[in-house]
Amino acid sequence: MYIKKRPVFWPTLTLAGLVTASQAYGQESATANAEAQNSRGNSDQTMVVTASRTNATKEDSPQTVRIISEEEINQQLQISSDSSQILSNLLPSYSPSRQKMSGSGETLRGRTPLILIDGIPQSNPLRPTGREAHAIDFSMVEQIEVIQGANATNGVGAAGGVINLITKRPEPGSLNQHAEVKVTTPTRELDSHTLSYETNYGVSGNSGNVDYLFSMSFEDQGLFLDGNGDPVGVDNTQGDLMDSRSYDFLGKVAYWLDDNQRLQLTVNHYDIENHNNYVSVTGDRANGVVTTSERGTPEGDAPYNRVWTTGLSYDHYDLAGMRLSAQAFYQDYEALFGATNSATFQDPTIAPVGTFYDQTMAATSKFGTKVSLTKDDLLDDRLKLTAGFDTLFDETEQYLYQSNRTYVPSTEYTDLSPFLQADFRPVDSLLLSAGVRYEYAKLDIGDYQTVAANNGVNVEGGDPSFNETLYNLGAVWSPVDHWSLFANYSEGFSIPDVGRALRGISTPGQSVDSIENLSPIVTDNVETGVRFENGRLAAELSYYESSSDFGSRLTEVDDVFYMQRQETEIKGFEAAVDYQFTDQHAGRLAYSRMEGRYDSDDNGSLDSKLSGLDVSPDRLIASWSAKWTDELSTFVQANYAFDETFDEANREFDGYLLMDAAVGYQLPIGQVNVGVSNLLDEQYVTYYSQSALVNDERYFAGRGRTLTFGYRVDF
Repeated sequence: MYIKKRPVFWPTLTLAGLVTASQAYGQESATANAEAQNSRGNSDQTMVVTASRTNATKEDSPQTVRIISEEEINQQLQISSDSSQILSNLLPSYSPSRQKMSGSGETLRGRTPLILIDGIPQSNPLRPTGREAHAIDFSMVEQIEVIQGANATNGVGAAGGVINLITKRPEPGSLNQHAEVKVTTPTRELDSHTLSYETNYGVSGNSGNVDYLFSMSFEDQGLFLDGNGDPVGVDNTQGDLMDSRSYDFLGKVAYWLDDNQRLQLTVNHYDIENHNNYVSVTGDRANGVVTTSERGTPEGDAPYNRVWTTGLSYDHYDLAGMRLSAQAFYQDYEALFGATNSATFQDPTIAPVGTFYDQTMAATSKFGTKVSLTKDDLLDDRLKLTAGFDTLFDETEQYLYQSNRTYVPSTEYTDLSPFLQADFRPVDSLLLSAGVRYEYAKLDIGDYQTVAANNGVNVEGGDPSFNETLYNLGAVWSPVDHWSLFANYSEGFSIPDVGRALRGISTPGQSVDSIENLSPIVTDNVETGVRFENGRLAAELSYYESSSDFGSRLTEVDDVFYMQRQETEIKGFEAAVDYQFTDQHAGRLAYSRMEGRYDSDDNGSLDSKLSGLDVSPDRLIASWSAKWTDELSTFVQANYAFDETFDEANREFDGYLLMDAAVGYQLPIGQVNVGVSNLLDEQYVTYYSQSALVNDERYFAGRGRTLTFGYRVDF
């Protein structure tokens, strides 16, 4: 039933993950209710998770859903500020982090996830830069919703699932403030070059009908060292977290029009940029010599990410017995990559071939709206219907920054998507769900000329359009107390890397309207599983198959990536067990195994293995958190990536074990935290460098043991 009074509490995460959360894809307006709850301090609220844009408990979801709590995020932040590393530590089906500014190749269940911030898409459908996970400081994030696998209700880009980062909400009271400082250093060497600093400050509260929150963060990261004490190789082209500075500003203001209506404005600005103090020293992959770094000034301007995101949401909690959620958003996104003398950038009319350094700038602006209306008390409360309509208008281009040449022409993208979702409970033990979503997508591309390296051919523009009808069907059966079985079929819709397809044309006489590689990717996802939850013990086991008849796969030739449209299939299973040993001690064990195959010769047979560019290795994650006294708490986690073999012998993966630990102690004023990442000081080469890219220049080792001291005070 809908709440008829102004809600006033935000429930905390239980072990089973039954927690109030925002609607996935697009509706931070779904969190507005909970946000006000947090501001007003009443605990009288049913805990739900809106995993498929309908308010439902997690136990009623026919898909695997993971809700990551604020406590779990804070535990990870004691160890690392790398958002990709945090996601990888918490999700075994997420790829091991590259530990770079670029997360290209980092996937969820072997496919690219749709990353959202308060429901606003950070993923750029036309020209993915791989930096979508680095669009916000995770100190601004309070909760993370993860929907595993493609789904038909979440729109463009959710082939691997949805990762919705829900930002901080106002705390109850007229004025609440917090301040935090951190210092990070490798344990092998302590000097001004290797130190990293971070600070953040926030203020929030409410006054009358107004809720507000403002938060700021700044981080300056130094030189990283590997397990041997050598400098980690810097990625001068793709961008790096090492030797960088970043800052973030988050502001929220909400106004209650009356007891049932709420309007909220959210603005977030994130900026990360390299200092450009180091150049890479190329390694020797064949002989196991990793790439390192030395002091120097790279060619060109420093790589950076700059993101402005603005969202306006409106909620009506009792509109003639229905709930209305509406959101409008606008985002400006810029990603500058480092300079290189790649063969792709050479033009003899500018400089002798092989001597010219250039770099690319990807710029995207997008505007979108999301509206949904839910009625949940039909047929004596057995039927719930949700209808909605989403729009997305995206304009993207990529150009060569130093020479101002077109690399990817300005491309306009329009996506219009109505949907309908129904949940029906014929008997108390069985819940059936079904939905349909219609996707209309259109590209608008003018005439353009490719770069000289692709023969400088003229390409005729065009406005190809596509339409797909996507379906989802699910069931959850709970025959006895504590146990439930679930099964789900869902379809995901995504646009291939349009920029890569357009810039790679080298044959004269081509037209945009005739390029088959621009056709959308439809991913079919089948999943079945079982859940158990009895208060102290929560366990889940699931098996899935994800397939695309006309999928997308990257291949690398001489350090240049090319897109292949081939049939792909990924199969895997996941298992997770959470146990609350006592009120003070809790543990979690999670495992993921997957295998991907593709049709290499287009003969209808899946004859080849997908590499580390797509699928993750088998992974096992274990963690234990303890509250020893009112003042003292500890956290320990182990993350093991198993050895993996692929069709190409030079992409074999030598697995590794990473362990982390953290201790927190509450002082009379404030709390001090000490975190250690890579506790065993393991020397290893990252998964991406081993299994995704065969390259001497990017044969990167991971970070060695690092120590982080932090102090936080709330006042």
